[in-house]
Amino acid sequence: MVIYGALMDFYSLSDKYIEQELGNRLKARRLQKNITQKELAEATTLSLNSIKSLETGRGKLSTLIAVLRELEALDHLDNFIPEIPISPMQLAKMQGRVRKRASGERLKSQAKDDSEW
Repeated sequence: MVIYGALMDFYSLSDKYIEQELGNRLKARRLQKNITQKELAEATTLSLNSIKSLETGRGKLSTLIAVLRELEALDHLDNFIPEIPISPMQLAKMQGRVRKRASGERLKSQAKDDSEW
């Protein structure tokens, strides 16, 4: 349980606990808007079981998005996972290209070898 205004240390929590916490927060938002699970299911064209699953910490991302949209909470996604800003130097270096892959272990180990010089 979270004390109002206190931030959770999500890194110290299990994945299962975080899933349950997210479900609890969605349920609290739904109740705050005085919407039943059935009404939410109908408004999002999802099944009642999909709503129940989401509120117990299970569910698909597409279900989560539909529910957040109906509960008018999509604007919180920027807080959830903020967009990574690109500096002007990085932008110039990339010359308009968009990064599509991570460099992987090969380049990480090469960088580590280079730093040992």
